[in-house]
Amino acid sequence: MAAQKKINIALAGLSFGAEFVPIFLHHPNVESLTICDSDPEVLGKIGDRFEIEKRVLDLDEVLNDDAIDAVHLVTPIPVHAEQTVAVLNAGKHCACTVPMATSIDDLNAIVVAQRESGVVYMGMETAVYTRRFLHVQEMITRGEIGRIQFLRGAHYQDMEYWPPYWMGLPPMHYATHAVSPVLALAQTQAKAVHCFGSGVMRAELHKQYGNPFPVETAIYELSDDPPLAAEITRSLFHTARGYSESFNVYGEKATFEWEQIEEEPPVVFRMKPVVTHWGRGNDITAERLDVPDRQDLLPKEIARFTKRGVYDETQAHLSFLQGGGHGGSHPHLVHEFVSSIIDERQPFPDAVTTATWTAAGICAHESAMKGGARIEIPQFHPAS
Repeated sequence: MAAQKKINIALAGLSFGAEFVPIFLHHPNVESLTICDSDPEVLGKIGDRFEIEKRVLDLDEVLNDDAIDAVHLVTPIPVHAEQTVAVLNAGKHCACTVPMATSIDDLNAIVVAQRESGVVYMGMETAVYTRRFLHVQEMITRGEIGRIQFLRGAHYQDMEYWPPYWMGLPPMHYATHAVSPVLALAQTQAKAVHCFGSGVMRAELHKQYGNPFPVETAIYELSDDPPLAAEITRSLFHTARGYSESFNVYGEKATFEWEQIEEEPPVVFRMKPVVTHWGRGNDITAERLDVPDRQDLLPKEIARFTKRGVYDETQAHLSFLQGGGHGGSHPHLVHEFVSSIIDERQPFPDAVTTATWTAAGICAHESAMKGGARIEIPQFHPAS
């Protein structure tokens, strides 16, 4: 990467987006950061805390600023598609928090806008940059897992009293935290899905999206040669389960299973073939896995942001608690976005990959609303 090259970034949406402010400020290839939020109080609070000069209330002002090279959208789900297309059409590189969109038409519109603009689009999917994902990816590369036989993903989270646009959201419309690591580790796409809605949700939560289900669970056909399937479950309301974004990978040689309780070590099962005649199965061992933090993959200026801590940016009284972001993923996401722009390449995940992961969830909800009917999942392809 060209160490001397620098770009100007705008960060839009500062509620959750504030987590990314200190990372962008310290990235060695970021020249300046503009912050944007429609709430003047939030904009002032974050701007003052980090002594950021460029502050705007309207995204249009960002899009009309020729000095800004790229925009990171951390805005509400209902505006993701519209804002993403606007950023791409303005000729600016775009990163957007998930989900990419909530309809197949909007996914197609973003893929087309990225292709026609030629700029970078990155889905800021935390699940494929966590410590656990990076470690299991290396286990697969080293051959420790062996042939993958089955995969499972789950995202349990109670969204009660979150901002209004979350109320009654179809669970699978926000399923990429569970879908993406499964598809990425198997290096495949989802071809078709059967999904069932489950449970009872109070009536007022049905109104906004016409969704009656607090939980949806799906079986995906990933490949038919060799046959491979995955199970994904997502819950949003009325389900007594602690927060978890998880994946399991079941292999011939070894299996990785996410922990039941967040912050506990995950488990690796290993199979030692011992049966040579009629018997009762091979030996299976289990071990708790100490997953390493991957600061070594990052520039030294932002490596510390993989872990939770208080960061004093300019003065002691301006300290900010940065959360270590979804398994340490946040600085990896920022670095991949910035690096892809500097290196003039598409990032991981790019528009096509992000659309593929998102479509899997959209089609799963369609299946649930049709009583579990098989739904073929659209396939998105890079420009030829």
